[in-house]
Amino acid sequence: MMKTVLPLLLAIAVALGGGAVSVWMMLEEAPAIDALRIGPWTAFPNAGTPQADPYSRARFVREGGIPLGKAEGIAFTATRDSNGQALRRECAYRLSGTLPVSRLWTLYAADLSGMPLPPTGRRAPALHSQMILQEPEGIEITASHYPAPRNWLALSGQGSMQLVLTLFDTPVSTSAGIDQISMPDIIRTGCDA
Repeated sequence: MMKTVLPLLLAIAVALGGGAVSVWMMLEEAPAIDALRIGPWTAFPNAGTPQADPYSRARFVREGGIPLGKAEGIAFTATRDSNGQALRRECAYRLSGTLPVSRLWTLYAADLSGMPLPPTGRRAPALHSQMILQEPEGIEITASHYPAPRNWLALSGQGSMQLVLTLFDTPVSTSAGIDQISMPDIIRTGCDA
């Protein structure tokens, strides 16, 4: 009896353990199937639509996110700068370049779980298109701990972070002209020692 029960229990344990590990790897480690990458920025244009792959749906459900529908907009995230280095809160960055056409956009700094960084005094770590000074060649924003002239995105704390840029009411979310859009570069300008 034990000769048949023990191998059966071992096989069940291996199957359950292997299945759990493979699901975890697909949700945590595997690259997203339908990700749109433009420089350091990544978006999931099919999130929130019936065309979204099951792993993307599971990621959003696990993170508690509510993706925008195609007609609403698209959210881009960046966890690395344009040179491939991880974004750090104790560093300063310059975001410069053009943005796709949109009715409104927002930009905020968040930890890697997506929670916005705590405010610096009364200054929230967020900007939107109606509150910045526009440059003729696009946008130029400084993200740092210390105040900067013109457009400043206040950072606080230490450790890893991500930038989240959401474009509302934009043709990019409907896949129109995706191959022709450009996103701002993220250049590290210095770090606190």
